[in-house]
Amino acid sequence: MPSPLPRRVAHVLATAAVLALLTPSAAAAGLAPGGTAAPAPARAARHPDAGQEPGPVDESRPADEVLAELDSLVGLVGVKREVRALIDMIEVGRRRQKAGLKAASVRRHLVFTGSPGTGKTTVARLYGEILASLKVLERGHLVEVSRVDLVGEHIGSTALRTQEAFDRARGGVLFIDEAYALSPVDAGRDFGREAIDTLVKLMEDHRDEVVVIVAGYTEEMSRFLDTNPGVASRFSRTITFGDYSAEELLSIIEQQASDQEYSLGPGATEALLKHFAAIPRGPAFGNGRTARQTFESMVERHAGRVAQVADPSTEELSVLYPEDLPNPAG
Repeated sequence: MPSPLPRRVAHVLATAAVLALLTPSAAAAGLAPGGTAAPAPARAARHPDAGQEPGPVDESRPADEVLAELDSLVGLVGVKREVRALIDMIEVGRRRQKAGLKAASVRRHLVFTGSPGTGKTTVARLYGEILASLKVLERGHLVEVSRVDLVGEHIGSTALRTQEAFDRARGGVLFIDEAYALSPVDAGRDFGREAIDTLVKLMEDHRDEVVVIVAGYTEEMSRFLDTNPGVASRFSRTITFGDYSAEELLSIIEQQASDQEYSLGPGATEALLKHFAAIPRGPAFGNGRTARQTFESMVERHAGRVAQVADPSTEELSVLYPEDLPNPAG
């Protein structure tokens, strides 16, 4: 009978195996073991995950299927209501036109406000898909940019960068994260204004080709719109993404645990609720990202614990306990 592995070696192997499930690897790059092409994973995004890039757009998905994915996201009740109201306005407008009636003017450009990790990018992607399924947009793909992608270092370069980003988004959604950075409080000779002016003109000249969504912290976005009337006039609707409650963060953990074939043992639910309630809701709070990181920490601590067991049972390999929870202060 072979001798058991030394504890330290067993711990390293168990931890590596767990991390392989949670971090990008050959599978994330589209490769199966051995370097062969792996089949595309099925879409199963049931909660906004700010730490992941949006997946490719499936242009064949009907609106009902995309709306079902939107509805499956944790929380975001007000956001879902606002998006559905927009879709209803667009759909009824199309029906009115077919009936020979005037359609109400619907400005599709949006402002998303809220803290990081609240699902803004995910909802923007789904919004583009819905508009594509309704034939309002040609493709519905998402192009995400920030100040560094739009603002150049020399006169004239900013306009070219902004034009290029806008062109990539034609037929879909241009999502500008932390848009307020284009208009700093002490702008001086900042080129951000050039990006804004270029964007406003492009939105006017190609109003039916691209939907623009600007996003950022609530207070900063309010200032951004107040100081740029040209931009404010292009956006008729602001959708606010609130912070997740402790219960909603727990739901995200439960979904992730189920997806990774883990379960929460006795006391883990209560410990998680206390953990999330104790985290300060300041600028560093990551919402969905915080939930994901908490789950990853629990799995890693679980691996360190179970690696010390010579012959763990299936239950021991899959159940997370309160002791696997990281310290709230950490």
